[in-house]
Amino acid sequence: MSGPDDSPAPPDEFEQIARLYRPLTRGAPEALGLLDDAAVIPQRPGFDLVVTKDALVQGVHFPSDEALDLVARKLLRTNLSDLAAMGAAPYGYFLAVAWPSGTDFAARQLFADGLRLDGEAFDLSLLGGDTVSISGPMVASLTLLGWVPQGRAVRRAGARPGDLVMVSGPIGDGGLGLRAVMGQLDDPDGYLAERYRLPRPRLDLVASLRNQASACADISDGLIADAGHIARASGVALRLALDRMPLSRAGAAWLADQPDRRQALMTLATSGDDYELVLTAPPEAAAGLGLPVIGVIEAGEGVEVLIDGKPATTGQRGWTHP
Repeated sequence: MSGPDDSPAPPDEFEQIARLYRPLTRGAPEALGLLDDAAVIPQRPGFDLVVTKDALVQGVHFPSDEALDLVARKLLRTNLSDLAAMGAAPYGYFLAVAWPSGTDFAARQLFADGLRLDGEAFDLSLLGGDTVSISGPMVASLTLLGWVPQGRAVRRAGARPGDLVMVSGPIGDGGLGLRAVMGQLDDPDGYLAERYRLPRPRLDLVASLRNQASACADISDGLIADAGHIARASGVALRLALDRMPLSRAGAAWLADQPDRRQALMTLATSGDDYELVLTAPPEAAAGLGLPVIGVIEAGEGVEVLIDGKPATTGQRGWTHP
């Protein structure tokens, strides 16, 4: 039997790059086999390059005991949601991970496995990055590149009075899913936990957004907060009717069990982590999108929140970063 001193040494930095990350390039020539300190991105005539970046911190953005393959997949998907909101198609990504000192190779392999799984699912290749060790919690940061036809990126600043406000899918599942993951909410079929752990970036709407939306944002901080980003960037007022929010079956069941319906609707609209889209479009274009209409753009500024036609006091409007 081998003693502790006979155990194999963990792979060094360059062997880890070769074993964990080079396969994630999927042979993309831009990555140069991860043998250089930078990637080379070719020009794509007629397109704009869209760049987004998000980070996840252990104990802040995901539970400390979360499976690392799920962390990796959520990291990719939250960035993909940013691209979807701008009408961009994903192209490739750069990765930086700060590992807590002593993190073993198996844990790092599990993280890479999650990246591989969703890299294949979304046709994404790793183009470069860095890994380091730190004394604190794990931090993973991803920079995602995408292409959009020149001048066609959908921005937050395009909403105009008369536009309708829509959302792409159920609101509130992300916040309820976090409660389920933390054991604070029954989730017998695991639907809510999956919605929190593995958001579904709305890349299926990219072409429609370019053609019909006037403004768009993804719902990461909460519906009210992210709708407010559109109002502020566009210099308009936005009126939201929370009783018209689409809800999943699980979300509707939770709402029905709450003693204070108005407060519960506010909770769903401010919890965040939905990664659906909130968007605006002129009425004639909105009809073609076929998405639930939950509000309207008016002249003025700020966000007015209504429930059953009556003003609602919002308080905290969503997640804010300290």
